[in-house]
Amino acid sequence: MEINPLQYPIGKFSAPENITPEIRQAWIQTLADFPEKLQEAIKGMSEESLAKPYRPGGWTARQVIHHVYDSHMNSFIRFKMALTEDKPIIKAYSEADWANLPDGNEAPIEWSIEGLKYVHLRWVYLLRTFQESDWKNAYTNPERGITYPLDRALGIYAWHCDHHLAHVLSVK
Repeated sequence: MEINPLQYPIGKFSAPENITPEIRQAWIQTLADFPEKLQEAIKGMSEESLAKPYRPGGWTARQVIHHVYDSHMNSFIRFKMALTEDKPIIKAYSEADWANLPDGNEAPIEWSIEGLKYVHLRWVYLLRTFQESDWKNAYTNPERGITYPLDRALGIYAWHCDHHLAHVLSVK
């Protein structure tokens, strides 16, 4: 199946077979750097640009920015659940429905940018305290029927940062 480059400008996530401490550190750095990169990406963006979808039928840049905040808040909580519970089943949510709520569709992007700064500060702080054994803790997504060890989940969210940054940059 061919990948739509407008939908997946950096390709789909593919986890390495062996996730090393060095790979994890690079992914953590991606999370640490993301809020500033997103802040830089939106500098000078007009309201018209924020209202522009990154692809036909896709979300607007505003929705993408609010989606990333919603997603990363949920992920931070999922990581904490996986550290304190035995393979918890996470609460899935409709990303599209959330993106179409007034706060995801109309609210100022600065709110989500500011929120991302602090969620990522806490998340990165927590990740940097992990012992090697913590990375094998996991959570289960009931919609996908997949159990995600935290090291794989970290890679997915590092990819998620770059994926949506590319979407925002594409409408600039």
